[in-house]
Amino acid sequence: MTPELTALTLAALLQVIQIALMAVPANLELGQGKTLSPRDRDRLGGDLQDQVSKRTARLYRAMNNHFEGLILFTIACVTVTLADHSSPFTSTCAFVYLGARVLYIPAYAFGWVPWRSLIWALGYLSTALMLIAALG
Repeated sequence: MTPELTALTLAALLQVIQIALMAVPANLELGQGKTLSPRDRDRLGGDLQDQVSKRTARLYRAMNNHFEGLILFTIACVTVTLADHSSPFTSTCAFVYLGARVLYIPAYAFGWVPWRSLIWALGYLSTALMLIAALG
């Protein structure tokens, strides 16, 4: 397995952790009556994200943001690997992305301004550089 695919696998496992980091407090705050329901907005009195604490809502947004970032990162890792362009540069970029995503969770949860945005940008830039490197 290339280092990029290892980083991708770890990023996917990080997403599993993020789901738990959001789901546990959400279930405790909302109760199973809401979280196990079909979550129809009209029955629940609005979006569940609006009914949890500020920190739990931030964890929800951080989780969704990682889903979005993971799409491009997956494309970058697979493209680099299939094009046989794995290099120390792309490996470094992959692990910088992973590190940025790990740091992004507390940065978002605790409202670190402007660090959350800078950490996000570091992961995004790392992904973009991997895509450029895959071209050859």
